[in-house]
Amino acid sequence: MTVPALLTAQACVDQVHVILGSGPLAASRCFKSLEVGAHPVIITPNAADLHFNLFACIEDGRVRHIERDFEEEDLQTLGREEVEGYVDAVFVTLPAKEPQVANIANLCKRMRIPVNVVDAPHLCTFTLLSAYSDGPLQIGITTSGNGCKLSSRIRREIASALPPKFGAAVDRLGTVRRRIWEEDYKSQTANSTEVIDAEVDDDDGAAQKHTFNSLVREDDKDPGVLRTRRMRWLSQICEYWPLSRLAAITDDDVSAILEAYRTTAQPPALDSDSSNHLMPALPLHRGTITLAGSGPGHPSLLTIATRTAIDNAHLILADKLVPAEILALIPRRTPVHIARKFPGNADAAQEELLQLGLNAMKQGKDVLRLKQGDPYLYGRGAEEFSFFRERGFEVRVIPGITSAMSAPLFADIPVTHRAVADQVVICTGTGRKGAAPEPPSYRPSKTVVFLMALHRLESLVQTLTVASQDSGNPPHARRLWPVTTPCAVIERASCPDQRVIRSTLEHVVQAVEEEGSRPPGLLVVGKSCEVLHKLEEGKAWLVEEGFRSLDSIGSSPSELIVLKELEQASTREVVPTKTA
Repeated sequence: MTVPALLTAQACVDQVHVILGSGPLAASRCFKSLEVGAHPVIITPNAADLHFNLFACIEDGRVRHIERDFEEEDLQTLGREEVEGYVDAVFVTLPAKEPQVANIANLCKRMRIPVNVVDAPHLCTFTLLSAYSDGPLQIGITTSGNGCKLSSRIRREIASALPPKFGAAVDRLGTVRRRIWEEDYKSQTANSTEVIDAEVDDDDGAAQKHTFNSLVREDDKDPGVLRTRRMRWLSQICEYWPLSRLAAITDDDVSAILEAYRTTAQPPALDSDSSNHLMPALPLHRGTITLAGSGPGHPSLLTIATRTAIDNAHLILADKLVPAEILALIPRRTPVHIARKFPGNADAAQEELLQLGLNAMKQGKDVLRLKQGDPYLYGRGAEEFSFFRERGFEVRVIPGITSAMSAPLFADIPVTHRAVADQVVICTGTGRKGAAPEPPSYRPSKTVVFLMALHRLESLVQTLTVASQDSGNPPHARRLWPVTTPCAVIERASCPDQRVIRSTLEHVVQAVEEEGSRPPGLLVVGKSCEVLHKLEEGKAWLVEEGFRSLDSIGSSPSELIVLKELEQASTREVVPTKTA
C-alpha cells in the first residue's frame, strides 16, 4: 500500500536549485525553477550535450552552468550565504541505473537537502506535481509515482471543468477577504488585545469548524460575533456558490456586496438598475411564479417538471444550499440570483428574494423560485405562496424529493422497518428567530429526522437526553432518549462528497466537533440507524465518505466493484475517548 505524501506549496524565491543532467528533463526542471523565482545551477561535464533550451537560458544569463562532473562539495558551497552555502534542492535527471545517482540521493538525505530523482521514487524526498496554474490558483496532482501520465490526464480533466480565467476570480475574492479583514478586524483591534475567532480560510482543506453555520442573531451584542459576520458570509459563498457564478464576480459586484453587508438589519436596495439590466426584454404578459424543489442534491433526482421550469424561466431565485451541480443546469441566458442568506440575516435576504420576484413578474416575466429539497418542508413555501397570491399573481408549486426521507435512504437507514421502527417524525432543530423547538418524546419504535439542527447539535442532544432544570416550568411529561440510542449525521446527501457519521447520542456531539462541519446536513435518531450498519463494540463513531451509487447506474460489473471498493476504503472508525 502506498503511503500518501504530505502535499505542500513551497516559496522558492531566491533559492538555489542544482540540476544534474543536460537533456529535455533537465530543461523542464530548469524552467520550473525559474518560474518560481529560484536560481538554477546546471552541472554537466559536456556543454555540447546541453538541450537547446538550456543553452539559450545559459546564454542570456538566467541559468548558471558549471562544466564538470558533480562533486560532493557542491551541495555545501553553491547555495545561499544565509544558509551557509547549502543548496536548497537537487534535481537529478540522470538515468536512475547509474551508480552515482543513488550516492547523490543518499548524500542529499544525510544533509537534509530535498532531492528529486527522475523515475526513482524510492530515492526521492519530494516529487513534482502535475500542476495547473492560473494566476494565484494552482492545482497539483500526484499519483505518488504510480503513473505520471495519469496525473497529467487528471489535471487536464480538472482544469477543463473550471470556468475560463478563474484565477482572476480567486484574486478578486482574495481582495474581498483582505478588505473585510481591514475594515472589520484591524480597525476594531487597533487598541485591543482581544483575540478574534475568525472563520479561518486556509488552503489545506481542513474540515470546517462545527460552528460554521452557527446562528448570528440580529440583536446579538457580542462584538466578536458582529465582526465575523461578513467574513463568515464570504466563506459561505465560496462554499455554496457554483464556480461559474464566482468567476463572474466583477469589481462593481464586490463593492455592492460589501456595502450591502455592512448591516443585516435591512435588505439591500432593489430599485437600482443593477438588478434589472440582466433581465431579457420580452413581450409583456402577466408574470408567473413557480416554487419548485431541487431535491437533496444529485441532479438526477430533479423531477421532470422542475427541470422544465428551469429551462423556461426568465429569472431564477435560488436558495443558497441548492447544489452547484443543479445550478449548472440553468441555461446561460437565464439570470440567477442566489439567496444572500447567512445566520442572522435570513429575514432580510428572504425579503430581498420576494421583492426581486415581484418586480420581475410586474415586468411580465416567469420566475422560478428554486428551493432545496421540497418547497413546503421547512422551506417557507406557504409563506411565499401567500405573499405572491395576495398581490394577485398565479403561483404554481412543484414538489421536490426531501432530504428528510432521501438522505437516510442514501445512508442505508430505513426510517421504518418491521419490528424496529413503525413511525417517522420530521422535526426542525431551529425555530423562528433561532428558538429551540420542543423535541419529540422517546419511543423505542420511533425514528426522528432533525433538519437544520447541526449548528445547535449539543443543546439538542442535551434536551433529548437530560431532564430540564428550569424551575419555572412544570415537570416534563415527555420521555427522555437513552444516550445509547443510535443516530447518524448525514451531510450533502446524494452528492459526491456525501459524508455519514454513525454514532450514538452519547458521542455524536464529540464526533461532529472533531470531524468538522460539511453543511447542509441532518440528524437521524432511532434504532433504525443500526438496522443495516451497526457500530462495533467499543467504537464511538464511524465516518463514511463519498457517494457514487447514482453515478454507477448503467456501469459494468467491474466498474461497480471498483466503486464499492472506493466507498469501503473511505470508511473510518473511532473509539471513544474520555473528555472532561
